[in-house]
Amino acid sequence: MRRQIPQHESLTVEFKSDRKKLPDRDLVLTAVCLANTEGGEIYLGVEDDGTVTGLHRAHQSTTGLAALIANRTSPPLSVRCELLEVEGKTVGRIEVPRSDRVVASSDGTLQRRRLLADGRPACVPMLPGEIATRESDLRRLDYSALPVAGATERDLDPVERDRLRQAIERHGGDRSLIDLADEELDGALGLVRTEGGRRIPTVAGLLLVGKESAIREHLPTHEVAFQVLEQEEVRVNDFLRLPLIRLFEKLDGYVAARIVEREVQVGLFRVGVPNIDRRAWREAVVNAIVHRDYTRLGAVHIRLQGDQLVVSNPGGFVDGVTQDNILVVEPRPRNPLLADAFKRIGLAERTGRGVDLIYRGLLAYGRPAPSYARSTADTVVLEMSCAEADLDFVELVLTEENRRGARLPIDTLLVLDLLRRERRVDAPNVARMIQKDVAAARAVLESLVEAGLVTAHGVKKGRTYTLSPRVYRRMGRPGGFVRQAGFEPIQQEEMVKRYVREHGVIRRQDVMNLCRLSGPQASRLLKKLVGRRVLKKIGERRWARYEAGPEL
Repeated sequence: MRRQIPQHESLTVEFKSDRKKLPDRDLVLTAVCLANTEGGEIYLGVEDDGTVTGLHRAHQSTTGLAALIANRTSPPLSVRCELLEVEGKTVGRIEVPRSDRVVASSDGTLQRRRLLADGRPACVPMLPGEIATRESDLRRLDYSALPVAGATERDLDPVERDRLRQAIERHGGDRSLIDLADEELDGALGLVRTEGGRRIPTVAGLLLVGKESAIREHLPTHEVAFQVLEQEEVRVNDFLRLPLIRLFEKLDGYVAARIVEREVQVGLFRVGVPNIDRRAWREAVVNAIVHRDYTRLGAVHIRLQGDQLVVSNPGGFVDGVTQDNILVVEPRPRNPLLADAFKRIGLAERTGRGVDLIYRGLLAYGRPAPSYARSTADTVVLEMSCAEADLDFVELVLTEENRRGARLPIDTLLVLDLLRRERRVDAPNVARMIQKDVAAARAVLESLVEAGLVTAHGVKKGRTYTLSPRVYRRMGRPGGFVRQAGFEPIQQEEMVKRYVREHGVIRRQDVMNLCRLSGPQASRLLKKLVGRRVLKKIGERRWARYEAGPEL
């Protein structure tokens, strides 16, 4: 039973030798370390190289181990312990949950888990600045709402307040803010906090309406880099530390100068198709600015290179958000006060679902969905395609939206895009793409069948979907449906018969390739031919083959 334990250590697995009885403090700090990261498992009685040496007799009580950790951590950690028999020796497995708040040992020591430069995992001290980051990630602290130590009301710039009011007017924000006096505006947006009778700018206040010199002095982590690369040539390479409204306007101007439109005819109208969708671009930049970790040094990077736009920001996804649920998870801003200010100004999507605009700004033009695949625990990286639009697909989307009198839902765009690229899909495949369950995916697919955009093939689990003949005709590829839809059942039967006559034997995989069927569909076809004595089955399961029967 050697593999009852992992083969090596990782960010969530720690081996601890117990031959000489591991000191209680070392065990407690290891639990603290894992709890302050992603949680994990401690294997007590295993050397660093994975060699099993066994548990010390003083640690044979699972109740005692759990009580030790709970009594010597603050807040108390509740762990689950069990004993494993591995290679004839006893090993203690301690399951440590990820804590929803920062945990310390009873003597006040804080640790976290990280990868060293050589790739090995290790427990390292959690520094004071990292405590704020962790609390912010867990949504227990809004760093943007904290007063800035050493800053005063004189660090706020009246010109930037006026710029903020103008932005509200221009972007359709909360107009009730425009006519407020300066102090009322500061209070409404949380730009200052009053302590001891003094008005002190918050982090959000300094970022939005602070003087540039004050931002450089008090918030040195705030920086945005805009780069334009053409092969090996650097055309633009600006590093900016401006108040956020002025910064946003400058960045928007940079990108606006690089937007190129083509036109597509839809009915009686000509519609512009840009290489960069401006709303998607704006949401991507706002997300990077609002969700970045302002406790960490490092710039928000915006890079336009060839047919790709990349936006990255310091700080990984906040707790509960991953690239696999970003379309469906509830909005969880790292800096809620700053996020709310951007919404009220009109610079961010008010429902908090700005990611939907990013997806729409790519999918509606026949470009790949945005990718977060290069994101890490420390950085969120968003890649957006600026490649040539699929004009036939654009026309399909616009025509359907005109017919419905409403925009197509994101799920629908994702499914149509997937079918455009992969030609044939099933419900589980779609479920992964739209980040929902199979039932929801099937409902989307069947609604598209009813709308005449998609054609279904087969039944139950073997049911697959292709774009409909009408869609293929509209996209100028009328033969595409015939190629993807495959062959009628009678044609499939004849093809299988001919294959067996020529080769003497056929297997399920041969039928799948020959008739373009899924595994279950091929099995049903073979079963039907066996029942009619056209074929006879030899062997079972994956070794099954089919030869000519009496009726062939």
